[in-house]
Amino acid sequence: MPNDPRILVISFSNIEGDARVLREISVVAKHGHVTSLGYGPKPDYVSEHIQVPDSAKSLPQTPLGVMQLALHLHNQAELAAPGNRYALRALADRTFDAIVANDARALPLAFTIARRNQAPVWSDLHEWAPGERTHIASWRILVKPLMEHICRKYLPHTAAATTVGTEIAKLYESQYGVRPRLLMNAAPYADLQPTSVAPDGIIRLVHSGGAVFGRNIEAMIEATIQAGSLFTLDLYLVPAGDGGAYLAKLREVAGGNPRIRFHDPVKPFELPATLNAYDVGVFWIPPTHTNARLTLPNKLFDFVQARLAVAIGPTVEMVNVVNDYGLGVVSEDFSVPSIVAALQSLTPQAITSYKQAAATAADPLSFESQSKVIDEILDAFLQNPPTAGSKGTIHGD
Repeated sequence: MPNDPRILVISFSNIEGDARVLREISVVAKHGHVTSLGYGPKPDYVSEHIQVPDSAKSLPQTPLGVMQLALHLHNQAELAAPGNRYALRALADRTFDAIVANDARALPLAFTIARRNQAPVWSDLHEWAPGERTHIASWRILVKPLMEHICRKYLPHTAAATTVGTEIAKLYESQYGVRPRLLMNAAPYADLQPTSVAPDGIIRLVHSGGAVFGRNIEAMIEATIQAGSLFTLDLYLVPAGDGGAYLAKLREVAGGNPRIRFHDPVKPFELPATLNAYDVGVFWIPPTHTNARLTLPNKLFDFVQARLAVAIGPTVEMVNVVNDYGLGVVSEDFSVPSIVAALQSLTPQAITSYKQAAATAADPLSFESQSKVIDEILDAFLQNPPTAGSKGTIHGD
C-alpha cells in the first residue's frame, strides 16, 4: 500500500543465498514496503531490490581506500568501498522510515541514509565484527581497525541491536557499551518426524555448509574413515570463493572412499527435509579465532529441524544448546582421534533418543520463536519511532 512504512534492508551479501537475511526479510516485510540493497538478484519478500554489482566490493579495496586504511583515516574510509559508493548513488536522496543494517560494515551507509529524515537504525550483527577474518594478516592489519572504529562510532547510536549468541553479545557490551538482543540463527520450523536408525546398524552422518578452509571438514572425513565401516558421511557443500580449491582438497582427502559422498548444495529452506534422511549432523570447527570459538551456526539449527542427533566439538555456544536440550555428543577436542572416540560412543539407542530430543527442541529452537524479537523491534520503531543518533551526536576519530 502507498502509505506502508518504507523499510530499507542493507546486506553486503548475496541476499538470495543468505539464510539469516532472508529469514529476517520475511518478517520485516510484514511491517511495510521493503527495499533490499545487496549483491545478487532480487530476493523473496521484498518490494524492490537494489542490486550492487559483484565488482563493487564492500570493503575499501581500491588504492585510495587501502591508503586510508593504512594511515588509519577511518572516517574517510567508512564509505570508500565501491559498494558503498554505488549504494549512495542508487539511493540518491531517498528516505526510509526504518533501516536495517546487516553486519557492522553496513552501519556507515545506514546512518548516512538515516540522517536524511532521522530514521531509526537496527544493527543485526551476524558475528563479532572486529574478528571476522583475523586469521588473514591483511584483514587483521588493515580492516580490523576499521571495524573497531565503526563499532565504536555507530553502535552506541543504533536504536536497536541484535546478534547471534550470548557470548558475542557480552563482547559487544564489554567493548562498546551496547548489549545486543539475542537473535539466533534458527531455521524455520519444519513439520518432520525423526527417521529410524538403519536396521543394519549403519550410522549416517551428514554435514552441510560452505567448503571453507578452516572449518576442519577434512578432519570429519578422516574421522569417519577411521571410525569404521558402520559410519558414512554425506557432504552438502557450497564452493567457497577460492575457485573450488578447498573442495577439491576434500575430495583428495576422501580418496574415493565409498563411505564419503559429496552432493550438490541444497537451498536453505530445503535443507531440513533433505537432512532428515540421516542420523547425525556433525560439525567440528577449531577455535582459531573469536568467531570460530563462539560460533552458533545455521547448521546446528538445521540439524534440529531435520530431527537429527548432533555430534560437535567443545564450542561453547553450541555445547550449551546441545547440553540444554540433550541433542547429542561433544568430543573432548577437535583432533581426529577425539572425533573418532565421540562417533564410536554413539549407539542406535542413543541416536534414537537424541533424535527424539531434537523433535522436542524443534519448536523452541525455531525461527518462529526467535522472530518475535524482530516484530518487537519494528513495532517499536514504527509505532513510536526513535531517531537516528537519538542517543547523542556521532563523533569521528
